[in-house]
Amino acid sequence: MKGLLERAKEQHAQIDLIYLSEKGEFTHRTVIVNEISETHIRAFCFAKRQVRSFKISNILSAVNVKRKEDQICVVIS
Repeated sequence: MKGLLERAKEQHAQIDLIYLSEKGEFTHRTVIVNEISETHIRAFCFAKRQVRSFKISNILSAVNVKRKEDQICVVIS
């Protein structure tokens, strides 16, 4: 997990998180990681439109967001 977060930070890449909030709610967030500590990340959250702090231990899933230019489109006629 930390490796993916580090790469995303270095590349300024968006990642999708499934996150367990302090209230026990599951949330989906798309973020850009700004800082990483031992226990938290600080990241711009597109859902909240501001920089937020996320506990690494509460990140249940993290994946890179596919950019449109990375996707291949095949048209069959």
